[in-house]
Amino acid sequence: MKSSMFDLTGKLAVITGASRGLGQWIAVALAEAGANICVTARDETSLSETKNKVEALGRTCATSAQDVTDLKSIEETLTKFDSAAGPIDILINNAGYEQVSPSLEVEEEIWDRIIGTNLKGAFFWSQAAARQMSKRPSGGTIINVCSLTSYVGIPTAVPYGSSKSGLLGMTRALSAEWASLGIRVNAIAPGYFRTAMTEGFYQDEAWATKMEEKIPQRRFGDSSDIGGAVVFLASSASAYITGQCIPVDGGFLASI
Repeated sequence: MKSSMFDLTGKLAVITGASRGLGQWIAVALAEAGANICVTARDETSLSETKNKVEALGRTCATSAQDVTDLKSIEETLTKFDSAAGPIDILINNAGYEQVSPSLEVEEEIWDRIIGTNLKGAFFWSQAAARQMSKRPSGGTIINVCSLTSYVGIPTAVPYGSSKSGLLGMTRALSAEWASLGIRVNAIAPGYFRTAMTEGFYQDEAWATKMEEKIPQRRFGDSSDIGGAVVFLASSASAYITGQCIPVDGGFLASI
């Protein structure tokens, strides 16, 4: 297999929620593979670190403040990126929000924020990108960031699990509908990665030790683990793969 199959030179990738954590790691991995990058976050100034990392690799990086739950904001951001960098080839729906709470205490505001960010935002970003991708012979690639909760139930994470289960179903449905347009839709399901969003869990040493023991590889994921799967799904190496979700979890799902 030639390394050129994974070469993304000349491609343009948009990553939502890319100011830190998984989104930043994904942006850097795609840039390392040759892609130019566009990134979003609620606060544009928070994207400076990601921008610097991407540009240090010799790639361009456009940034934009953006609320994925706001449809007008999605259209405006896509237009901004189109003007600045051109039509997108790769969309990574990474923006996410999580707040754990006993289900009997979940309030409507929290439910709406989690579902709106994780599921609604991913759908309407995909729709906007697909309208652009479908006009080109080359089509495009969409990658959704699902979760282990797309497959298993986690107590106190019902809104989050509902959103990520829905995202997996959306991945499959859109892949079937848009294949004829030359658009592939896949997903990854990250396992246990220590990021700013999940840091609170890892502060509990007893929890961290217990969880690490449940992972067959006996370690948590890091930045180098997430990039390979995304580059693979974004590249021509996966040209005949659509509607799939790759768990990046050290064997966790396979062992339960």
